[in-house]
Amino acid sequence: MLNLTHYSDDERFQTVRFTVNGTSLRLAIPPTMLLIDLIRDVLNLQGTKPGCYEGECGACTVLVDGKAINSCLFLAVNIDGCSLTTIEGISTVEKPLDDVQELMIKHGAVQCGFCSPGMAMSIKAFHAECDANPLLGRDRESIMKAIEGNLCRCTGYVKIIDAAEELLSV
Repeated sequence: MLNLTHYSDDERFQTVRFTVNGTSLRLAIPPTMLLIDLIRDVLNLQGTKPGCYEGECGACTVLVDGKAINSCLFLAVNIDGCSLTTIEGISTVEKPLDDVQELMIKHGAVQCGFCSPGMAMSIKAFHAECDANPLLGRDRESIMKAIEGNLCRCTGYVKIIDAAEELLSV
């Protein structure tokens, strides 16, 4: 479990309260810090990958209140009052791999692994959205739209879409 508390009376910092992967935190952070830097440098959660720092590649995708966002474009102070889920938070001790991770492995949708965490998070968010709204499309075209913000240079997307399609059919 993550046990991190950082307090500062320095006015160059802003206090935020949020939950990360089920653990409540209160931190004082610089108001210009990006969420990707908070995740990797402060929380030391290395699964979220920095890519382009421009919101173009999706490698840094995490869930904020269940919605997929690019953490490289999100100021960390905006996490105040929210729930943050990183790739480390989708599994448990009892189930070390989430269903989306298992299916990506099963379908050979993981090669270099750089895009995989962000891709898994986008698929997970889309899956939750489909569960909440049964009228949403679960077809390949809908899946492609859901992951369009995630770039993969290795797989050509077919195997990733196959994995997502199986997840959505369950």
